Amino acid sequence: MSVREVQREIKTEYKQNPEAAKVTLRAKGSEAAGSAMACNVDIGRAIFETQAHAGVGGPGTAACSGDLLLAALAGCAQITAQLVAEAMGLSARSIEVKVEGDLDLRGTLGIDRSVPVGFTEVRLALEVDGDLTDEELASFHRKVERYCVVLQTLTTPPKIASTVRRIRTEQTA
Repeated sequence: MSVREVQREIKTEYKQNPEAAKVTLRAKGSEAAGSAMACNVDIGRAIFETQAHAGVGGPGTAACSGDLLLAALAGCAQITAQLVAEAMGLSARSIEVKVEGDLDLRGTLGIDRSVPVGFTEVRLALEVDGDLTDEELASFHRKVERYCVVLQTLTTPPKIASTVRRIRTEQTA
């Protein structure tokens, strides 16, 4: 069954009932036992162990939050590229996405307040092995950029609300 066939019914539903297309994804971070340098992130379908990057004192044996951000972009762009290629009927033998990001850890560590905290540049490369014309390749690239949720979120950031609240937990005797 083609992607178009799979998505046809879904698209019809969303056109007729736009509210059905609205979803809320959730993730929850919680402390990992015994270390301020590690945590678990639960997305409901999987739990990921994450650690502080070795460059800020973490163990460096699991993904850091920056790795997860780049992985989210790579995964989203890869799936988007595959779907776009199929929808366009492109004869691609393979498609691969590579993502890199630069950051200066002095910002994260508070060493120099003029240094930004976070990535200063992210590079996304789509590598396509196939007999595509220049026009097909350019159209493919535009569509991947247009429909990649994570890329669009990074390039056009959403409003973010951050709160803190005090909670009380039961102490065991």
